Amino acid sequence: MISPELSASLVESWNFFIHLAITLVPLFIGASFLVGLAQEYFPPEKVERKLQGYNEGTGNVAAAGFGAITPFCSCSTVPVLSGLLQAGAPLGLAFSFLLASPLVNEIAVLLLLGAFGLKVTIWYIATTITAAIIGGIIIGRLGLIEDVKDIELNSDRDQSVATDGGTVECCASSPDTRVTHREHFEKAAREAGTFFKETLPYLLLGMTIGALVHNVVPAEILQAVLGSQNPVAVPLAALFGAPIYVSMSGMLPTAVVLHEQGIAIGTVLAFVIGGAGVSIPNLILLNKLFKRRLLLAYAGTVVVIGVLVGVSFNAFLI
Repeated sequence: MISPELSASLVESWNFFIHLAITLVPLFIGASFLVGLAQEYFPPEKVERKLQGYNEGTGNVAAAGFGAITPFCSCSTVPVLSGLLQAGAPLGLAFSFLLASPLVNEIAVLLLLGAFGLKVTIWYIATTITAAIIGGIIIGRLGLIEDVKDIELNSDRDQSVATDGGTVECCASSPDTRVTHREHFEKAAREAGTFFKETLPYLLLGMTIGALVHNVVPAEILQAVLGSQNPVAVPLAALFGAPIYVSMSGMLPTAVVLHEQGIAIGTVLAFVIGGAGVSIPNLILLNKLFKRRLLLAYAGTVVVIGVLVGVSFNAFLI
């Protein structure tokens, strides 16, 4: 028999699940359409061609910008990265694209907006893109180009493990220039439906985990590990995010719950950044392109970004 206390907690969890669904699902539908639209106008091949003509500095800015607006899955982000390097683009420029791509996308922006508001969302976008630019420049000057493996990754872009979690056909070919804007929008709407159906289970999983954490896991435990009284809470959050990452759509509901349980916003965002940037699918693909030292440099850079963003947000946005 279920105890009255557990039964009450489960009922509260269900009520909180409904609250999350009402808040996040409409935003997720809108984000799905933006994903489809971005895939129509900024396919991987087009982004790769545009970035090949840039050098350090302005190239890092452009690469981080394209990484932020293109919702590429891991199967496209890594081949674009490979194509840039094979074409002679600076390693730092490619790294700015690689760092920005998983941290800033339509799903993250709209769900952050719904969960934490405009101020937090704007500062998150600004700090992560800035960090991607600076991080790329630093990596580019460390002389690690010899740690890039000589391997071809530019084929087979059809199937994917999505950066946002699911397996979706996110790697469409370049759009026909004769296609009208209306046709682009109609195709984006169709692709949005597919993307929504593919990734909705991850959002539901995240909301389920979040609802259970909200009402079943004692707040004292969360505060002991990730609370402000723990001086290493932010680094721990950045590290904990990676092994439990499923998708950005599944991660953010859990982040909402952590914040509602009293965890500081910076610590929560460090958790999101660590998970999104150092997810296991992402590392598996990057391992085909990077030798160990460069792979560790990438993972370390993501964790450092998570810690710096977390500490900054805790200091200035509490």
